[in-house]
Amino acid sequence: MHPALQGIITIIIGVGGCVGYFYFSNQLLDRVLFPATGKNAGRNINRANQIRPWLFLFPALFALGLYLAYPVFATLWLSLSDRSAGGAFVGLANYTQMFGEPKFWEAMRNNMLWLVIVPAFSTGFGLLAAQLTDRIAWGGIAKSLIFMPMAISFVGAAVIWKLVYDTRPAGKDQIGVLNAVWLSFDGGFSSVLVLKIVPALLLAAFAAFVLWCVYQAIRPFIKTELGHRKAEWWFTPLRIVLALVGIWLVWLSLGSIFSLFTATLPYGEPQTWLTIPFWNSIFLMTVLVWIQTGFAMVILSAAIRGIPEETIEAAVIDGANPFQIFFKIKVPQIMGTIVVVWTTITIVVLKVFDIVFAMTNGQWETQVLANYMYDKLFRANDWGVGSASAMIIMLLVTPILAWNVYNARKETR
Repeated sequence: MHPALQGIITIIIGVGGCVGYFYFSNQLLDRVLFPATGKNAGRNINRANQIRPWLFLFPALFALGLYLAYPVFATLWLSLSDRSAGGAFVGLANYTQMFGEPKFWEAMRNNMLWLVIVPAFSTGFGLLAAQLTDRIAWGGIAKSLIFMPMAISFVGAAVIWKLVYDTRPAGKDQIGVLNAVWLSFDGGFSSVLVLKIVPALLLAAFAAFVLWCVYQAIRPFIKTELGHRKAEWWFTPLRIVLALVGIWLVWLSLGSIFSLFTATLPYGEPQTWLTIPFWNSIFLMTVLVWIQTGFAMVILSAAIRGIPEETIEAAVIDGANPFQIFFKIKVPQIMGTIVVVWTTITIVVLKVFDIVFAMTNGQWETQVLANYMYDKLFRANDWGVGSASAMIIMLLVTPILAWNVYNARKETR
């Protein structure tokens, strides 16, 4: 059968089935189960109206149960059983095996780096683009160009950036943009400035930002502010975990600064960028930052446009400069939107798979949890450990989803 005809038949059956379901279910409810006739007409109408919403919700609830709830419980069971032994229950043996594998901890370490770097830079660049594009005449065109990567699939973006990082043998023309730029450095002052001093300053700024975040996380333990609301009990362990992760990132940044100044760079030699440990993960993160910046820009631009002009005019009258207006007037008013954008990108990062699979396949110390899960499930046919890693991903995503729901309900109240 021709694919176009298949599509038309699918649409007819799908739409017709939905219309038929709602029509006949309402007829059954109103004419058979609770007819609006006789001495019990009023009671039947009330009962029918109580049941009617569930008729409309049933298809969605059924689909969610079939395609979301059931797979979760099935995956949980697989993580606690041995498929090769006929599904025998083995308890936490799969988790113990997974925790004993260096590749799992490599994936966890890389995921933590992705979680910090990608949402931070995507949200930061998106906020910067949203502010700047609203101040120029051709801002609409600029926004379209920045948002364009969102229309590209992750695999397509990975292929594009793999060409950017491409390496050809020495003496041949380099088609990779990064190697073409790299070969222009010769070890002089400009090389030291661009390749050592500037990256060191960026790493130092990142370490300072993380230290500020650590301070914000542990500030309630250091001093009690006047009028400070008592935080929920689950905030305490969350703040401790965030502080420990932040300290680890600061240590990692300082170590990278030391490595920058002590490293001997191979000038004049083309580099295989995706095989250099640690930095290859940064190159992979660049792809996702490139994609997600457009998403952050669109959402934050709408939030900035929604800021009341009276507050900005009052700040201008009080003598505030553009930086003070941006950081002390605009950012606080859109902080809720910034948090939503940050957490949404964080969820995308936790599930990142396509970019790593297409560019390095987890080699050269670039493994992430989703790729590790894929390797275990479909390459090693180890369904127990693969399902255990899937449960770890779900456990990492769940608190972020709960945080988003909590914030949404808080704003509604």
